[in-house]
Amino acid sequence: MSSDILSNLSRQSRREPQPVVDGDGPQWDLGLLVAVFMLLGFGVVMLYSASSVMAEMRMGDHYRLLAGQTENIIIGTFACLVALQIDYRWYRRLVYPILGTTTLVLVLVAIPEIGTMEHGARRWLSLGPVGFQPAELAKLTAVIFLAYSISKKGKRMGSFTIGFLPHLFIIGALVALLMLQPDFGTAVMLISLMMILLFVSGAKLSYLFLVSAAGSVVAYFAVSGSEYRMQRILAFLDPWSHRQDIGYQISESLIAIGSAGLGGRGLGEGAGKLGYVPELWNDFIGTIIAEELGIAGIIAVVALFAFVLWRGYRIAFRSIDAFGMYLAFGITSLIALQAMANLFVVTGMLPTKGLTLPFVSFGGTSIIVGLFSIGILLNISRNEPDWWEKRREEREAVREKQRWEKKRQKILKRRDDLSA
Repeated sequence: MSSDILSNLSRQSRREPQPVVDGDGPQWDLGLLVAVFMLLGFGVVMLYSASSVMAEMRMGDHYRLLAGQTENIIIGTFACLVALQIDYRWYRRLVYPILGTTTLVLVLVAIPEIGTMEHGARRWLSLGPVGFQPAELAKLTAVIFLAYSISKKGKRMGSFTIGFLPHLFIIGALVALLMLQPDFGTAVMLISLMMILLFVSGAKLSYLFLVSAAGSVVAYFAVSGSEYRMQRILAFLDPWSHRQDIGYQISESLIAIGSAGLGGRGLGEGAGKLGYVPELWNDFIGTIIAEELGIAGIIAVVALFAFVLWRGYRIAFRSIDAFGMYLAFGITSLIALQAMANLFVVTGMLPTKGLTLPFVSFGGTSIIVGLFSIGILLNISRNEPDWWEKRREEREAVREKQRWEKKRQKILKRRDDLSA
């Protein structure tokens, strides 16, 4: 029975998307935008609660991170508005320049003289006073490339050499560059995203299982060959035995969440921000949400993400072309994967990966690229006709009219010759 379900899903994913336009003309999804900005607003409140004590102690200004996040949101909002105005089909036409640019910046960040080292990893490029994290761009680039390639190949996705191997090669190259930083969490995210999109596009399950098995072997050697990663796995399996070293962060997170009870300690009353839980405003912001607002706070965050995912997948399946469908599906799936991974990490269900909670955690590049991605989703939701396709049809109609006119002229000339 499971094979029948998978077969039906694959056949359904290969169908041509049907255009759906509500109202009198193209409209964008206001509900999606409202939900995203609710997450941003919620994140700002929790960010201030999580970072105010640390910012006052280290920087002498308890508003420091709050001000920085506000700037990120303003820039991200501008990026969202720009993306909303750009026809998403431009990304299909610019996919290789985008892929080349992303590859270049990933190479640059790996060069010691150029990339910035923080917390034992080289993941940042410094552009004067501004820091930029190329891994965030790599996520969106992977979605654009996969959407372009899958929509172009169509029914040939069942082929290994045409529908499977090229995607494995390109995403594998991005993953290899990410591992040079190293950024194991983002690398796993890209592989997971590729597997999801290949599955829904109709790639054979045997190929996916083969890559999963090979990926598991590679992941095993990547973890066992790194003392730091091995310690993280051990801390994940038994954080209490490593509470004073590598398991400190996750064990303190679990203590903070467990001590809060169902209703939480109250907004601003959490103890984790007093230095007990490192990176509380960043990767572990879910901890302060659970500690201060209890299960109700976590449920609220999950509900908002669920609404965003519903609207995103709704946009995907209402898209008027295959590229828009896969692009919207990929962006939405990326948000889902990262949100799930982050919340699983702070509750001890996954090893620590260093992934932020989308739209909630502190971060410049992640907020800006995330809001730009939402702008792309909103543009797809407008279901506007393809301007290039319309111009092509108009040119073809003109050429067809010219051909018929030439034929008519020949017939008239022949008739005149016969009558003479």
